[in-house]
Amino acid sequence: MSKKILIVEDNEMNRDMLSRRLERKGYKVVMAVDGGQGVAMAQSEAPDLILMDMSLPVLDGWEATRQLKAAPETRSIPVIALTAHAMSGDREKALAAGCDDYDTKPIELTRLLGKMESMLTRST
Repeated sequence: MSKKILIVEDNEMNRDMLSRRLERKGYKVVMAVDGGQGVAMAQSEAPDLILMDMSLPVLDGWEATRQLKAAPETRSIPVIALTAHAMSGDREKALAAGCDDYDTKPIELTRLLGKMESMLTRST
């Protein structure tokens, strides 16, 4: 049974590249283009893990994650924040918003897969 990953990313190039790489690794990928759609899809698709871009239109990744972690039906889904803003304090801000882990862009796939695997084994 392949794990379902929800990618919430507004940049089409990033979305396509990441989804193709994850599908090649055997994951089932669903995608949302903004935070509002990400929250709705997390509820309808019940993914095993969410990769959340933090700089999103409509509803940013910080607020989308807060909403997901506040709702009983999505609270337990692990969220990994993805951000190009690798500023001091961003990791803490992501964790405070409810993200379970944090990774920076450009994505280093091996590192991200390691974080995903550790989250997915913890949540099963």
